[in-house]
Amino acid sequence: MNLVYEALAHPTRRQIIALLRRGDLPAGEIAAHFDIAKPTLSGHLRVLREAGLVIGERHGTSIVYSLQLSLLEESLAALLDLFKIDSARSPEPDPN
Repeated sequence: MNLVYEALAHPTRRQIIALLRRGDLPAGEIAAHFDIAKPTLSGHLRVLREAGLVIGERHGTSIVYSLQLSLLEESLAALLDLFKIDSARSPEPDPN
């Protein structure tokens, strides 16, 4: 689980996850959303893969990435439990 939290700690990796929530994307299309060197982006994708948050499948000459939503949901549920946050509970109304 620590690998997941470490992967989520970087804003670029969180942005990659947000992109993949919309659907699977080839690495080149992911790269088009960032103004960083391709080796740097590859490093971010590697961290996400090693944490199990994304998978990459080779399609011809490109790699298409998809989000592993179940692991992300499990990680968020663990955080909610750790901090004793009831996700089903709505916020208390403001008395004023």
